[in-house]
Amino acid sequence: MIEPIPAIDLIDGKCVRLTKGNYDSKKVYSNDPVEIAKKFESFGFKRLHVVDLDGAKSHHVVNLKVLQQITTCTNLSVDFGGGIKSDEDLTAVFDSGAQFATIGSVAITQPQKFLKWLEKYGSQHLILGADVKDGFICINGWKEESKQTLFDFLDNYINKGVTHILCTDISKDGMLQGTAIELYRQIMVRFPTCNLIASGGVSSFDDILLLNKAGIPAVVFGKAIYEEKLSLEEIAEYFKLKVSWV
Repeated sequence: MIEPIPAIDLIDGKCVRLTKGNYDSKKVYSNDPVEIAKKFESFGFKRLHVVDLDGAKSHHVVNLKVLQQITTCTNLSVDFGGGIKSDEDLTAVFDSGAQFATIGSVAITQPQKFLKWLEKYGSQHLILGADVKDGFICINGWKEESKQTLFDFLDNYINKGVTHILCTDISKDGMLQGTAIELYRQIMVRFPTCNLIASGGVSSFDDILLLNKAGIPAVVFGKAIYEEKLSLEEIAEYFKLKVSWV
């Protein structure tokens, strides 16, 4: 059964969403991301995906205070990404209560540093962020396209011990037009033992069902919830989550 993971994207400490990673498309959904996290927990979710969009843009972690508040005020297992560029960034993220850190840009620009982190923290705590556009990995808040193809990127790091992968098709992100399910199928065929988290494009509950049928281990969704295209009640009922709001 696929694991459903709600997402909170942060700019200026607020819960926002972008379209295709374009910061000019920012839409604020809540000034209180901690309350949003509590709501997700009340519906029985165990995991939360948090993205520091300020961090991704400024090349260092920015929204640590919000992370600390979420991990203090909930029992959610948080994976945090965006702006993790240094040893100090990564230490601060784990010290602030994150269970997982999502690393993308460093894995491209400083592979030896990423491998050092992988050895220090273990594959159970690091998620390889694979943000892809037209088959190539993009970095630094999706503003720069690398010369590394997605499958070469994954093949390299899976062979070095990576087990968790968060893959986002940038062309799908925030569009509410369906996921890159064929891409995720290809990844699972090539790397059947990886714990793949599909991200981007979830527009309805049917998208989650299709990913589940395709054998994708986990899915992240955000905008569909905030735009009320996807019902937390429906997800909780289907996945038999233990709700605490009644």
